[in-house]
Amino acid sequence: MRSTIGRLRLAVAMVLTVFVVGTIGYAAFGLSVLDAMYMTITTITTVGFREIIGPDVTNAEKLFTMAIIVTGVSTVLYTFTLGVQVVVEGQLREFVGRRRMDKQIADMRGHVIVCGWGRVGKAVAGDLLAAGRPVVVIDVNEERIRSIDVPTVVGDATLDATLRAAGIEHATSLVAALEGDAENLFVTLSSKAINPGLFIVARARQEESVDKLSRAGADRVVNPQELGAARMASFVVQPNVAEFVDVVMHERSMDFRMQEVDIPDDSPLAGQSLREANLREQAGVLVLALRGDDGVFTTNPAPDTVLHPHNVVIAVGTTDALDRLVKVVQ
Repeated sequence: MRSTIGRLRLAVAMVLTVFVVGTIGYAAFGLSVLDAMYMTITTITTVGFREIIGPDVTNAEKLFTMAIIVTGVSTVLYTFTLGVQVVVEGQLREFVGRRRMDKQIADMRGHVIVCGWGRVGKAVAGDLLAAGRPVVVIDVNEERIRSIDVPTVVGDATLDATLRAAGIEHATSLVAALEGDAENLFVTLSSKAINPGLFIVARARQEESVDKLSRAGADRVVNPQELGAARMASFVVQPNVAEFVDVVMHERSMDFRMQEVDIPDDSPLAGQSLREANLREQAGVLVLALRGDDGVFTTNPAPDTVLHPHNVVIAVGTTDALDRLVKVVQ
């Protein structure tokens, strides 16, 4: 079923069509173009200000005028009714807001696309926004995302057109959090085809889907059920450790965080050892691990460990200390 905006566009097109046909018809009866336009307007608007065709009107002119009156008046009234409906229902305001949001998304750079506004998608978007990352949400259900305070795209995330509408060419990451593994697989394939450098985190319900999603291009595959089970078990086996990790990673009320920092090519720390870098003194952080060029993690790295470009330093500290670390590394 057409939306009210769509039907209004069609109605306006019908009025314009009647106007063009009327103008051509009256011009064919011998009127000038301006007089033909005037006659058409006064006829379809039922103004009848002054007839130009004169008293000796032919039967053909009468029949033509009757046809213009019937079609013109009905289309004008229909268009007017739809216009009032659009204003009353607020659809015009929604249409303008949608255009403004589309412009906002088109101007975004380095954002994260979250596909699916279910429980997982909401939780992921909340954490991303809390971390200061710009987010665009895609969901097929317009009602479900109508009131959220982030840029949204209504549509099927498995379609290229929907992903492009979310600015996938300029995004840095995508979270495929749809309900089905097959849908997340399609999203992963389509996203990688459009933006090969995109970092993709995909949700998997079934264990057998993990390998498929990885082969499709997902950089990380997460099974929320398994993660939840492992977390519950850790609270039983090592409750203090589990609670400490929660505090460091998720507790918003404490000024204590864990963060990863990539060492750029021109970093002053490149080529230095951890002892020479002395990050505890310079930034006030504790280095927990270091990810080397081979992608292997080294936990509690030795002081003689040399830092190289594109190594990832995983450190823990206060928010201010971690901000200083970023400045020192850069």
